[in-house]
Amino acid sequence: MFKTIIVVFILLVFVMVDSRSAIAAEASNLSDMEHFMNEFLRDKVDEEHIPNLAVSVVSNGEIIFEKGYGFADIREGVKVDPETTMFRIGSVSKLFTWTAIMQLVEQGKLSLNTDINQYLDVEIPEKLAVGSNQTKPKPITLMDLMTHTPGFEDYSSSIFRLSAEEMPPLSQYVREYRPERIFPAGEVLAYSNYGTALAGYIVEHVSGMPYAEYVKENIFKPLEMDYSTFRQPLPKDFSTNLAQAYRYIDGEFKEGNFEFVPAPAGGMSSTATDMATFMQVYLEGGSLHGEKILEKDTVQQMFQQQFTHHTLLDGVALGFMEKTVNGKRILHHAGSTALFDTGLYLLPQENIGLFISYSGHNYLTHTELFQAFMDHYFPIEKNVSIPSTNGENTAQYVGEYHQNRKSITNADRITSLIMGTIQVQLDKDGYLLVTQNGVNNQFVEIEPGIYQNTRQEPPMDAYGEFNMIVFQTDSHGNTMITTDGPMTYSKAPWYASSGFTFSSLILVILFFLGSIVSWGIKALIRRKTSPCKRTILGKGLAIATGLLLLLLVVGVAISGEVDPIYQLPKEALGITPVWMPILDSIPYLLTILGITMLILTISLWRRRYWSIFGRLYYSLLSILNLYLIWIFWYWNLY
Repeated sequence: MFKTIIVVFILLVFVMVDSRSAIAAEASNLSDMEHFMNEFLRDKVDEEHIPNLAVSVVSNGEIIFEKGYGFADIREGVKVDPETTMFRIGSVSKLFTWTAIMQLVEQGKLSLNTDINQYLDVEIPEKLAVGSNQTKPKPITLMDLMTHTPGFEDYSSSIFRLSAEEMPPLSQYVREYRPERIFPAGEVLAYSNYGTALAGYIVEHVSGMPYAEYVKENIFKPLEMDYSTFRQPLPKDFSTNLAQAYRYIDGEFKEGNFEFVPAPAGGMSSTATDMATFMQVYLEGGSLHGEKILEKDTVQQMFQQQFTHHTLLDGVALGFMEKTVNGKRILHHAGSTALFDTGLYLLPQENIGLFISYSGHNYLTHTELFQAFMDHYFPIEKNVSIPSTNGENTAQYVGEYHQNRKSITNADRITSLIMGTIQVQLDKDGYLLVTQNGVNNQFVEIEPGIYQNTRQEPPMDAYGEFNMIVFQTDSHGNTMITTDGPMTYSKAPWYASSGFTFSSLILVILFFLGSIVSWGIKALIRRKTSPCKRTILGKGLAIATGLLLLLLVVGVAISGEVDPIYQLPKEALGITPVWMPILDSIPYLLTILGITMLILTISLWRRRYWSIFGRLYYSLLSILNLYLIWIFWYWNLY
């Protein structure tokens, strides 16, 4: 018996030594990290005109690499220091909101599965704003907020502001910008900034501390993250630490201003070193250097998948996004302001984390870096066997799909036509041609409703790999594309597609303007004719409609002008021209003209004014005007 124990002990020692050797061997594979990063990033900085960038890598409880590239301040010649140069990390800030939530869950002050109205002094609607099942959706819980399934619509115009006065305090923000519920909670992935802002307000309300102060005292201080803050603008102590954001325009770097965003959803500023500490504490199970901010079981719960639309798809954990790269499970979060882009990537099984942040605004750079990192350190042979397709079930999916991260109830709804659309077509061989972010992807059916991308190279998407798409049905009965990451897309009806909407609007405008030109030419040729009063009135109404349409198009083009530095419409930054109220009144004026034209059309037919062709032509103009009224109503432009 004693000999057996000795033998087992020796074997265990060998196993432990072998395991530690394997870990050490894997760690040693990262020994060329500086060479790898320099080779990749120096080229990127030059090619993409990135003015400043900081990166850090952690492995097995240590920071094995951190470095700054470029200048934090070009004018002053201040180089980026990974320890002290702060970057705006955008939506990576959300991970701190979820950390705070889980701290309060551990303290018994919050529950992940309780109606969030229990923790708020602002009422979240119990009903849905749209759909047949409006009255009895399940309550929204913290679990729904953390998995981006609360079912809120999204207001794209309420995220960025360029002055503190225009971004209200958190308690005011969650009231003034409260979106409607458009999906039942827990059913549809639709990335929600408001949901995270609301979670931050719950932290504030339950803890009795301002959100920024709570995070400072309970996360930053224990971890000695001395160059991190949610304060906007930054405190005076950090006034010289923040990297100046730039964009390369016409051969030179142009400076951007400080961006104000809802703090819990994206308002944090930090350094590569501080973020390395944050990655370490999660990889080490919630504790680092004797300081604990979360229990190990809590971290494990946060790392587990909590929601996915299909077992073949990557989903979301508690706050972290799932991603599979080179066969490895990644937990990550991307973040973008108008000027800064950030990526945080964890490989929990390998105990490795990578963080990168930069200005210059190429949101794919961090994705490309991480893919190169995985190809270099965890390469796999990419020999994917793609089955042939017969296309039997494919035609039903053809159409245009809009992001479910969208607005339904306000004027932001029309952004669905220009942001995040997916076009699905069918080629002659039965493959699905799916266009996303301007890139064509060919998909083949591997099971009914499940399609695999035939591309061998990894698709570059900040949210997911887009290797697989699964067609399902959303809560309103629409065909829905689900894929890796926190984005889903529902099929738009033909009359709400971008192609139909824009082409028909152009046709209406050209028809009215053409009528004005035609009537003007005829008036010059037939000067001696004395048209009747109804003819004058009818043409006058049509001419007024055409001129208002022209004014509307010009006004929208001017107000929707994209700022060259921020690459967003100025209206999305809270910059609106003084004449905007006049522009907003045009749909109402066109509605009055449309109704008047309809009444006049009925009178023309009853009294038989004009020729039959003239009446038919004017009837067509009236119908087109009614179509405009419907467009204004459907897209919430009133």
